[in-house]
Amino acid sequence: MSGLLKSRTSTLLLSSRTWVQRSSARCMTTSITQEQPEASSSTQAAPATPENAPNSHFKVTLRRSGISMGDKVKGTLLALGLHRRFQTVYHRHTPEAAGMILKVKELLEVENVPAHMVRSAEEQNRERKAVRGYQVVGNRRKSFMNV
Repeated sequence: MSGLLKSRTSTLLLSSRTWVQRSSARCMTTSITQEQPEASSSTQAAPATPENAPNSHFKVTLRRSGISMGDKVKGTLLALGLHRRFQTVYHRHTPEAAGMILKVKELLEVENVPAHMVRSAEEQNRERKAVRGYQVVGNRRKSFMNV
């Protein structure tokens, strides 16, 4: 079993399931060492800012439905927190999360993102919500009650 999880800034190579389970630090050093040649263009190390923060989370989006898949695949999707198509969840870089992603990689879209880009479900709903097309200036009840 081998897989490759990519993003625009870094690549995390998971060569086998046992390699992932042995050491999560090894996975993290793989992604960090591949980012260093890009960041080492200057002589000094750049301070940790949102632009050059290390990727620490998987952004997982369910692109294809698992409705006709077996019970194990459906259980894996539920364990990842995915219930419907185009739903997005965030998971830290852990061997457990990477293993579950590799089990259902055909159904998912995965990106590596830094911690500052992680959004909760409530934040995602607020970002999607449309701006109100009107503004409430007052109402009769307030003017009647002299409030």
